[in-house]
Amino acid sequence: MKLTVNGEPHDVSVPDDMPLLWVLRDELKITGVKYGCGIAQCGACTVHIDGQAVRSCQVAISDVQGEITTIEGLRTPDSLHVVQEAWIEKQVAQCGYCQSGQIMQAAALLDVNPAPSDAQIDAVMSGNLCRCGTYPRIRDAIKSASAKLEG
Repeated sequence: MKLTVNGEPHDVSVPDDMPLLWVLRDELKITGVKYGCGIAQCGACTVHIDGQAVRSCQVAISDVQGEITTIEGLRTPDSLHVVQEAWIEKQVAQCGYCQSGQIMQAAALLDVNPAPSDAQIDAVMSGNLCRCGTYPRIRDAIKSASAKLEG
């Protein structure tokens, strides 16, 4: 099976029903994507497929169609993604475990809606859980990234 992950082609030989999460982590050694719950309820495993945020724990590898982007591929060779920069500036992370999924969900949100309201941020981000409770900082970082995108 051929995959494109973070702009690089990969050949993998795995069962068709293997979740994308485990292909990324165990086969390709791309470990920024995290295992949280295994039932698509926490968001720790969020990646992009053709720019859309998906829970990689519930996507069978045989169902993947399109380019996969993980937290490792979000940045450009020269700089962090605007959302990653905002996360650092706003000191969002505490334990950090959920942050790659949070960032990937936020980046997908801003691709679709570069100026979301607080309610829109809350609605889109509600599926990404943070045991440390940094939700106000997450919203603040998304608003900061939004402001930078607007100019």
